Amino acid sequence: MSRRTPPDSPPDLFSLEPIVPDFSLELMARKAGHWPVAGTDEAGRGPLAGPVVAAAVILNPDHIPAGLNDSKQLTLKQREALFVEICATAHISIASSGPRHIDEKNILRASLDAMRRAVDALPVRADYVLVDGRDVPPGLACQGKAVIQGDARSLSIAAASIIAKVTRDRMMARANQVYGNYGFAQHAGYGTAQHRRAIEEHGPCPLHRMSFRPLRQD
Repeated sequence: MSRRTPPDSPPDLFSLEPIVPDFSLELMARKAGHWPVAGTDEAGRGPLAGPVVAAAVILNPDHIPAGLNDSKQLTLKQREALFVEICATAHISIASSGPRHIDEKNILRASLDAMRRAVDALPVRADYVLVDGRDVPPGLACQGKAVIQGDARSLSIAAASIIAKVTRDRMMARANQVYGNYGFAQHAGYGTAQHRRAIEEHGPCPLHRMSFRPLRQD
């Protein structure tokens, strides 16, 4: 009789079912004596222009909006509706790092710094923070845990991803009113063909990240 060795991969790695965020990481932290628990995430690490925007959210476990998910898995209409619900039921804060900060510090450090400042600015002090990604922001005033694909696993991080994404998109839409030659309202600063053509035609503006290719001059 043959024996099967147990798989060495995470149980959900090859599952056909989509990963859906839940509140289990928050409840584990609460069981360990940490409360309240915040989730933090950022939007805008990849664009050629504009800030990176971070949000921190402490959800009310008795009033968690239905449909929370990674912001990238939601439509614009769904994100906007959930943004309103999160703001009405949770404690939130927002911080950003602009192009100059990104160019001086690099995008990872600028993103982590924005997340730290967002957590610090919460109206209720968090006792534990779930952070999307591989790194915990240096200088957090409380204990934190990095969660890979956190916006698909934690409802608090998913809520933060929505707040950050909607806020940044609105900022770039307003930027389009000042720098109308670049189409920021359409691509939010990402390196689309339209955006690259505009840079070639008009050159960079103060919102562009000069440390990013193709803007970077070696």
